[in-house]
Amino acid sequence: MIVLDTQVLIWWVNDDKKLSSQASKAINKEMSNEDGQLIISSITSWEIALLIKKGCLALTMDVDDWINTVASIEQVRFVPVDNDVAIQSVRLPGDFHPDPADRIITALARHLSAALVTSDEKIRAYKYVKTIW
Repeated sequence: MIVLDTQVLIWWVNDDKKLSSQASKAINKEMSNEDGQLIISSITSWEIALLIKKGCLALTMDVDDWINTVASIEQVRFVPVDNDVAIQSVRLPGDFHPDPADRIITALARHLSAALVTSDEKIRAYKYVKTIW
């Protein structure tokens, strides 16, 4: 089980070369494992919709259809933001930047004791979560 941040999910689905080889290997390993899981926080859906609304992201289909298509992949599991993760996101130990989506995604990875696949340097520098890049 690994957690994907928003940018990694977009790059993976679009087969974008920006995805690092380590990230690609970790995702492929989960995809080839019968019990493998790619965990996506539902905050990612919000973040993708927001990026589209701001004109920072364009998809080849409607965002609802895109999310549903991704969710239909067998190993992909979208996880709602529950109370525990929401509260943990404001109680992250140490110094962490204030972006709410990054905080929730990081708190989810910590909550599940799973590695977080991310290109975000601020998250990768955060010593309280295991990251893959």
